[in-house]
Amino acid sequence: MTDNTETHIFEDVVSPFCGIASDDLVIEVKGNTITVKENGDAVTKPGFETPITDLSPRIKGQDVSFEQAVNHIAGLLKSSKQPLIGGMATDLNGARAAMSLADMTRATVDSFYSDNAFKNILVLQDTGYMTTTLTEVRNRVDLLIVVGSDIEKGFPRFYERMIWPQESMFGQDIESREVIYLGKSPSGDASTSPAGRKASVLPCDIDDLPEVISVLRALVKGKTIQSESVGGIATSELAELAEKINTAKYSVLTWSGSEMSMEHAEASIQNLCEMIKEINETRRCNGLMLGGKDGDTTVNAVSSWQAGYPMRTSFSRNMPDYDPFLNRGQRMLDEGEVDCLLWISSFNTKLTPPKTDAATVVLGRSGMTFESEPEVFIPVGVPGIDHVGRTFRCDSSVSLPLTKLRDSGLPSTHEVLTAVEKAL
Repeated sequence: MTDNTETHIFEDVVSPFCGIASDDLVIEVKGNTITVKENGDAVTKPGFETPITDLSPRIKGQDVSFEQAVNHIAGLLKSSKQPLIGGMATDLNGARAAMSLADMTRATVDSFYSDNAFKNILVLQDTGYMTTTLTEVRNRVDLLIVVGSDIEKGFPRFYERMIWPQESMFGQDIESREVIYLGKSPSGDASTSPAGRKASVLPCDIDDLPEVISVLRALVKGKTIQSESVGGIATSELAELAEKINTAKYSVLTWSGSEMSMEHAEASIQNLCEMIKEINETRRCNGLMLGGKDGDTTVNAVSSWQAGYPMRTSFSRNMPDYDPFLNRGQRMLDEGEVDCLLWISSFNTKLTPPKTDAATVVLGRSGMTFESEPEVFIPVGVPGIDHVGRTFRCDSSVSLPLTKLRDSGLPSTHEVLTAVEKAL
């Protein structure tokens, strides 16, 4: 444990809690207490400042040694006919260890965030897409269209860091940038420019958004629309938006899968992505998918390079077997197919396992509380706080190093899973 009398200041700290991976935080560490002193937000501050309450592993609610807990987990996995490794909220090394253990135990792996991630992944696998990076957005965008999402709620510093930076690489007048919301309205003022220019909003119900996107795509292609309105938006307004897209130097359409909540959202996202391809025949346009919370982007990347597939891959046949529907973790639990659930949540105390009759093992952040005590609970360190690590940004193009800020004595997810694999 760290000496509680010592105070340390860390600068340029990377946040593992937000998909844009802000890397300019100033953190004060006094013993095991962490305070975000500068550049915090509604996502990063609770992520860093959640206190430690648990230090000891538990079996059925009783404190045990680390070795006892590891051996008990190994015993459960040995006797399991269908294990599931779920949650998957971890860093790069934690994801590697989880994939290795899944291979050894013939488990299925699925992330808690897969329902949202697969709205994009299914499009990538079917027809592909053209996407940009956060750095390109920061330096080149002149028209940003936010589709069906209130992105500042999940990514509070996106506008500050990517749309309204103090400087960009190519001398662009930042005030010339235009922000337009299609669907939802912004919940705050982050989208307002430094000079006070507010974002434009074309509001519609989320269930009307698929039709609105289809009409917008047709207008961008120069088609004539007979209807005077769609989804409550005047066709003339959508025609004006189409004209702006067709004349922009570098337009970006962005969305968050977690907020595209209409039925078959992947079909509408595919429509957007196909429109982006068509625009690129004459102009520059790209998509930007915002996500990556709690290591979501990272675990899909690790799974893809180790197994050849993203999440929802099973090793039950002693080889990677990918099926985004049959291997959906919650479906497997609901159908009673799982007899042992290993749940990983090293970032968020609220990301607890679902109710299940399966024997449940939780490798979770210290401070978790449960409606029903799991068979085994091992409090693990947080990547970027209790141990070094690495995480991918939501654009999947950059991985950032995570710094160790304190000596809590908590093991990393990688250390626990490696110990379990050795015990097997």
